[in-house]
Amino acid sequence: MKITDIKTFVVNCYRTNWVFVKIETDEGVSGLGEATLEQKEQTVIAAIEELRRYLMGKDPRNIELHYHQMYRDSYWRIGPVLMSAISGIEMALWDISAKYLGTPVYMMLGGKYNTQVKAYANAWFSGADSPKEFGKAAKEAVGRGFKALKWDPFGKAYMNISHHELDSALENIAEVRAAVGPTVDLAIEGHGRFNVSSACLISKKIEEFEPMFFEEPVPPDDIDSLLQVKKKSNISIASGERLLTRYQFKDLFEKRAVDIAQPDVSHAGGILECRKIASMAEARYINFAPHNPSGPVANAATLQIAACTPNFFMLEMMANDIPWRKKITDERLIFKDGYFEIQDSPGLGISLNEDALTDYPYSPTELRHYRGDLTDIRPANAEPYF
Repeated sequence: MKITDIKTFVVNCYRTNWVFVKIETDEGVSGLGEATLEQKEQTVIAAIEELRRYLMGKDPRNIELHYHQMYRDSYWRIGPVLMSAISGIEMALWDISAKYLGTPVYMMLGGKYNTQVKAYANAWFSGADSPKEFGKAAKEAVGRGFKALKWDPFGKAYMNISHHELDSALENIAEVRAAVGPTVDLAIEGHGRFNVSSACLISKKIEEFEPMFFEEPVPPDDIDSLLQVKKKSNISIASGERLLTRYQFKDLFEKRAVDIAQPDVSHAGGILECRKIASMAEARYINFAPHNPSGPVANAATLQIAACTPNFFMLEMMANDIPWRKKITDERLIFKDGYFEIQDSPGLGISLNEDALTDYPYSPTELRHYRGDLTDIRPANAEPYF
């Protein structure tokens, strides 16, 4: 079997643009991956094109070899653009290999350990502005079956947080907790926006709401800063979405700077690299909960990892999405009582409707985190897709 073509597709999805990779072979078996990288989509596509020269004519089933060669021969090795490109390609290689054997990807990685995985909702708050609106949206998400919710209540605060900003955030969290009751898990997102002193203050103040974790309280650049927060926090600390490969996670784990590891399959190196990171975490009794806010192919890949990972903690799931998500793939998700079922379709279990992709072309987007419109994550006509 040989690789005969590599195609990329960019699909606007309002808050960003999804980047899909399709690898074709001379035996008619093709595979999909996702290399979505917010605000750098065109650059990732260029990186995939650079990697094409190496991949053409190769046997797609030699995944470990190709990963090593693409990583090694890029010389600079690390970086979100390169690693997102490699991640998308790596997913597609697994999809080909598993479909060729007629089995799900997870069966090639040890088999099904989990038959279902608990999920926490993201994006459930889209359009909410006041604490009352957040509370109403939270109740609706729980009504759909979610037993855990995550959101960033901190407005446009950056590094420092004023008394007014902190009071507003606490009012927001209190309203959500009151709306959903004590049995629903709440996760507080920091988006890496605070310095150590602010993050420690916030961690102390939100204790009363008993969140299951505080995510990315400080920027990802300095693991020692994260460790300072973790040492002073009575709340579990989650981080890792902006770390790349097992080598960066090695430092995170060796310093015991995190309670929950959150690599992203579209950035950290793909399916096998994330599975290796999960094993490193497991050896230190650290939970594994991948960052998963992107598109349908990345979600399919994350579910393959969830199936075969003993220390898999919880699946991040976007509660709603743009209406055309249903049009561009044959994504089939089974959600019941707060859990997603692990399915048995060959490969990643998903395919693209290529004819529909061009209806939603690339459109530049900007980061919203520090502008005050963070909750503008979905258009007004967003809808559930499962």
